Amino acid sequence: MRKSKTETAETRRRIVDLAAQTFRSNGIAATGVAEIMAAAGLTHGGFYRHFDSKDQLVAEACSSGLDDMVRSYRSASEGGRERFVKHLQSCLTPAYRDDRSGGCPLVAMGSELVRADAATRRGASNGFQELIDEIAQWLPAKSRREARDQAIAVLTGMIGVVTMSRVVDDARLSARILRAGKDEIGRRFGTNAPRRRGSVRRRRRG
Repeated sequence: MRKSKTETAETRRRIVDLAAQTFRSNGIAATGVAEIMAAAGLTHGGFYRHFDSKDQLVAEACSSGLDDMVRSYRSASEGGRERFVKHLQSCLTPAYRDDRSGGCPLVAMGSELVRADAATRRGASNGFQELIDEIAQWLPAKSRREARDQAIAVLTGMIGVVTMSRVVDDARLSARILRAGKDEIGRRFGTNAPRRRGSVRRRRRG
């Protein structure tokens, strides 16, 4: 029996979600298509009814993970500046550090994304810029350009903090890295930041 378009779309979505989790947890190169399909309860051969290649799946999984992050940032923004800052700081906690299958794809897969194909890097770049725009709205800067530059520093700093907190083999140092990152977020945003700036969101390309 042929599956409906809705069922096919749901299956594809399930594969992408599982791939995003597995790539973050185990790495892209170390994860095979057969492993993902088995986790989805599907056959290896069925993969090519949904995707042309593993590279296509990687691109969609990366974009999906970043879309989730953008939505969480926007939801936090709706709660005001204090909630947004707390949301950023929640990404620099032991619980976030230890959730290897969740969280930011740029942290978990960054070193492999450097060597990814053009479509994957474009999706990663677009997601990165959308996150920058969300952060920039709340920074105490004199211009949009300055706010975006500061947001780049904030976001890349967060990526580095979580990455190094996972890399080091000293539990105390790992916790200290996270604390320093949270303190830096507080310093960057200050206690008397201006109101949210006008929207500078970019429409995703491709």
